[in-house]
Parts: sequence; C-alpha cells; structure tokens
Amino acid sequence: MAEKLLMTHCSSFLLPPPFTNGKNSSSPTTYALIILNQHLPRFSPLLWDHAKIRLCADGGANRLFDNMPELFPLEDNASLIRERYKPDVIKGDMDSIRPDVLSFYKDLGTEIVNNSDDQDTTDLHKCITYVRDFVSDEDKPNLCILVAGALGGRFDHEMGNVNTLCHFSTTRIILLSDDCLIQLLPSSQRHEIHIQSSVEGPHCGLIPIGAPSGSSTTTGLQWDLDDTEMRFGGLVSTSNIVNGEIVTVRSDSDLLWTISLKKQP
Repeated sequence: MAEKLLMTHCSSFLLPPPFTNGKNSSSPTTYALIILNQHLPRFSPLLWDHAKIRLCADGGANRLFDNMPELFPLEDNASLIRERYKPDVIKGDMDSIRPDVLSFYKDLGTEIVNNSDDQDTTDLHKCITYVRDFVSDEDKPNLCILVAGALGGRFDHEMGNVNTLCHFSTTRIILLSDDCLIQLLPSSQRHEIHIQSSVEGPHCGLIPIGAPSGSSTTTGLQWDLDDTEMRFGGLVSTSNIVNGEIVTVRSDSDLLWTISLKKQP
C-alpha cells in the first residue's frame, strides 16, 4: 500500500505575524478569516492580521461591529476601530444583519453579497465557496480558512459548522472559539501537528466523524492510540493530553482534532 502523504499543522495564526519593513513577510500559508454570529474570540485581531481576505457571514457583521471595539479597552474611539477592522465582504442570506450595521460597512466600501435565494447551504458554506473562488490557483494548496465564533450558541449551528468541515474536506478549515479549536484530519493523509504550547493545550481530543475508525495510531499524547478502534457508543479520545511539541496521527477514518486554547494574561 502506498505511503500516505504528510500534512503538517501549526496554530501559528494565534501568534503575532512577522513583519518586514512594515509588511507581512512571505508565508507558506494563505489565511482567510470568516466571522460568524457568535461572540468574537479575544484573539480576533491576531486572526485579522494574518488574513489575506476577511468575510462576515451575515450576522457575523453585527458581532464584528459590536465586539471588536471591546477588544481594545485602551482606545476610546469605537468608530475608528470599526473603520480599521472593515470586512472585505459580507455574504449570506441577510436575515440577521442589522440595517445600521449593513449601512455602516456598505458606506465604507465593503462588498455585500446577498444569497437569500439559496436556502440549501449555510452562510458559512457560502463564505467558504467565495474564499475558494477568490484565492488564486497558486495559493489554493496553502489555503487555511479560520472561522471565528464557530462554536457556542445553538448546537445545531455547531453541528452544521462541523458538517461544513466534512463537505470541504480537501480545504484546511479551523473552527475557533475562545476555548478551543476544531479541524478535520482527513484519513487520506497522515498528520503532524506542531503544538504552540504558549497558546494551546494541554487538553486535546480525537473524534471519529462520518464513520467509525477501525484503526487510529498517534504519538505525542499522554494516552496514545495504538491501532485503536474508535466509534460513538464505544471509545473516543476525549480529555487527552499533549505530551510534547509534535503530535502525529494516522487513521483509516476522518477524525476531528480539537485542542484547548489558553487564556492569556
């Protein structure tokens, strides 16, 4: 059997981006940021700085408008903060965005894409499709989509977001909240996860999604899997602990990787 290709993962988007002469230095990863209709994570300005394109999914624009000024308590001009963090695109069925917020960003030049005629896909799905069309073919292999406010709130919304990971399984998509991140590890590849211990861990989990896993093997965890079967109703690897700087994962089924995010002082 042919050896699976290696996919490497690193949460460097949670660290300040490098700058050279006032501009972002070259990076192998092209980041896009999508903001959903949940409270903005405290590290949203960092995600913004890493991103090449920033979108709000419908009511996510309300969250950007309301919450971003709260992340800069030492600045007293909320309007200037809102102008500084202007999304490139607001896309969705437009049933949640407030009229005042829509007008504010439209006047600043944000592109408004109304997809109210499409009720078969979620606003997140619509935004991911936009990003994939926007990014050049050259950048597509290195595309990573960061989704802020993807967890918390209604459980059906959370599951819809997880389902979107599975739908776009060939695209790197990371769901983020204040407390954790979730991403899909496709079974078609083996995975090497570089742990940023200053901002993430130690608690983590691996959860089979879509089908049971007949065999999953890891290194770098306190309770490693060794050709282990995982399925709902049986064993799933929750409340595990990362032991070092690198975790490796190989499985015959797609897995969800989740790791806790540390509260910064």
